[in-house]
Amino acid sequence: MVAGGLMLSSFAPNIYFLFFSYGIVVGLGCGLLYTATVTITCQYFDSHRGLALGLISTGSSVGLFIYAALQRLLIEFYGLDGCLLIVGALALNILACGSLMRPLQSSDCPLPEKTALESVPDQYSIYSEKEKDLEENTNIPGRSYGAEETCKSALASGGQKQESLLHKNPTTGAHTKEAETYKKKVAEQTYFCKQLAKRKWQLYKNYCGETVALFKNKVFSALFIAIFLFDIGGFPPSLLMEDVARSSNVKEEELIMPLISIIGIMTAVGKLLLGILADFKWINTLYLYVATLISMGLALCAIPFAKSYVTLAILSGILGFLTGNWSIFPYVTTKTVGIEKLAHAYGILMFFAGLGNSLGPPIVGWFYDWTQTYDTAFYFSGFCVLLGGCVLLLAALPSWDTCNKLLPKPAPTTFLYKVTSNV
Repeated sequence: MVAGGLMLSSFAPNIYFLFFSYGIVVGLGCGLLYTATVTITCQYFDSHRGLALGLISTGSSVGLFIYAALQRLLIEFYGLDGCLLIVGALALNILACGSLMRPLQSSDCPLPEKTALESVPDQYSIYSEKEKDLEENTNIPGRSYGAEETCKSALASGGQKQESLLHKNPTTGAHTKEAETYKKKVAEQTYFCKQLAKRKWQLYKNYCGETVALFKNKVFSALFIAIFLFDIGGFPPSLLMEDVARSSNVKEEELIMPLISIIGIMTAVGKLLLGILADFKWINTLYLYVATLISMGLALCAIPFAKSYVTLAILSGILGFLTGNWSIFPYVTTKTVGIEKLAHAYGILMFFAGLGNSLGPPIVGWFYDWTQTYDTAFYFSGFCVLLGGCVLLLAALPSWDTCNKLLPKPAPTTFLYKVTSNV
């Protein structure tokens, strides 16, 4: 999807075509790739999971840093269409990387069977495991073979009359047999479709039940709020730091290194170091993630007070390092819901993270259009990130579990003691 969408975008006649080819196809492919890669990595690594997540997250940052320079050269030599074609061809290497990823199975256990439709599509007997519902499983097959039983009874009652007819017209028996076979096949296919629909409905019902169960976990619900607010407020600053420098009258000669480059480099460093820290047993990963959110919220609120390049560069480095908490976010999710529910939970969280990424820049741009300054926009961004961190901190505090515990029930020995004393 990524490679095809990029190549297709090189033939785009207008911007509306790019909405589909680049925005939907490439965006959906990247989302599926990221979620699958993170989930597989968490399943394969246990003791060094934080380091593994830090490395793969750092790889994405390094790739973005290299691609920014490569893109300029490709556009200069081959134009935008040629650049998209070449980058799409490079994206095909994702297939080679993905081909090395396999489901994690123990050597002494056989691979799990596929679903009914994939394994034996022309057999309806595979649903014999669902024959607990006797009423349904006896009624439906009864319809299947009702035609056959009717024909048998008719033949038995007919006796010599049927036999004489068969002698007169030999093709009648063949037609009757074909009709019975056809009716039997229709009944089998109907039974198969009904059981398949029932099975799919049960899967959807189980999925909805698991989703509701996830949101009953207060830490997961707080994590969902935190990641949504973090992406609303934490994403726009990386797009606006250069504009903030210009609005602060920072001259081009003073820009030793672009602020966006500082953010990119420190993000890679933060992903790796935070991932390493997550592996230490004496560090609570959830509290580490909360600390990065609160620190980032404070740094965002401090940007309006920065009026020089040095101050903006320091704050950009801090923001970049704290944005590296993406490497420990899958780790936190795993600790919250367990490795079995990671794919389901992480997919839900990434959906709302993408929604926050989409809402953040327009909201920040509206604040700038309203006030003609970036100060209010950064205050809003900092408040969102701070609020998300505080909500997650309150949900993670162990004191809440203590307060919510019910009073212990009286022991049975108390009742026995009373009976004994009365006697």
